[in-house]
Amino acid sequence: MRVIAAVVGFVTLLAASPVQAQGTAVSSEPFKLGTFQIEAGPQVGIVLQDRYIIELDRANEALQVDPAFARVSMPADMLELIGQYDYGLKYRLYEIVTDAVTHNRLSGQQRPPYIHEVDDIRTLAPILYPGKILNAAGNFYSHVCEGCSAEEQAESDREHRANRGIPYLFLKPSRGAVIGTGESVIIPPGRERIDWEVEFGTVIGRPASYISANEAQDYVFGYMVTIDISDRGGRPEPRSDWFVGKGHDSFAPQGPWIVPKEFYGDPMERLHQQLTIDGVTVQEAGASDMIHSIWELMEYASSIITLFPGDVLNSGTSGGTSSGAFAEGTRSGYLQAGELIEASIDGIGTLRMPTVAGDPLPDDLTGSQLPPASSNR
Repeated sequence: MRVIAAVVGFVTLLAASPVQAQGTAVSSEPFKLGTFQIEAGPQVGIVLQDRYIIELDRANEALQVDPAFARVSMPADMLELIGQYDYGLKYRLYEIVTDAVTHNRLSGQQRPPYIHEVDDIRTLAPILYPGKILNAAGNFYSHVCEGCSAEEQAESDREHRANRGIPYLFLKPSRGAVIGTGESVIIPPGRERIDWEVEFGTVIGRPASYISANEAQDYVFGYMVTIDISDRGGRPEPRSDWFVGKGHDSFAPQGPWIVPKEFYGDPMERLHQQLTIDGVTVQEAGASDMIHSIWELMEYASSIITLFPGDVLNSGTSGGTSSGAFAEGTRSGYLQAGELIEASIDGIGTLRMPTVAGDPLPDDLTGSQLPPASSNR
């Protein structure tokens, strides 16, 4: 009996090892996650205090030198990290952060070579690249009545609150359109009616099909800032073309990094987003301006197509795009090459996007290309 008791005691001791203890680990402070150009190529990193970047792979290897920590494989990229995060990976990230903070590794002589200053490293788009990007159209009360008088806005609000209907989503291209902070938004040649829309990006963390809005938060990985750059020039014949309007190269800035949901809180209570152009605020709004909540958008989207880890759902934009800014006098025209767009969301960060003119069209095109906006009726 004593032998059996000893074995049971030994097994109990093993069960309390760091491998299982990870399930109850907490991070010593909140963090964000991003993708960075480090040495040979893109690498996932942990962002602390919006100032420091910890290389995930090298920090994990350093941690595992201590035999108290189990060996844990690190993801190859952000998509893999998102897919593994809720299956135990987040606890290893908590341990890396706690180790760096409690042992004063972030600055001074104690800082190892795998920790960098943010300003010394190029920040890329966090996800290279989302499987799909879904954007909500007409989802802010102030956006559906841009340029309205106060009375017209109040009447529009009453009508939409009384009959919200169901959400409207459209697909935006991913690779080619997605760029990170500091990269240039390209104004295509001949397409001079280019607009701006700051949006709140929700990153999906688990496969989701026919999920209820009441449970949608359980399927979220985190949040980031996005901009829906838009071409208002249309096409020659008078009909809608969402691909022309939303699909050009560089028209989907995302980042600067992702805040895991446990460090952000409820965006339907906290959200505050704004966009400036050359320092002039043209858009500013909170969640109370949204017609359909983020969770309702997720319910709607997942009733059409399964959402997968790393997919991005953008919740729409507020008033203050070109038509509203023209009416309010904060702008006299569309985006111009040389202007700086800054899109910010409290608690996440700021995308800083310079604008540049695209290269002239090649001279060997046959005429099937998208024509200049000025040629449209």
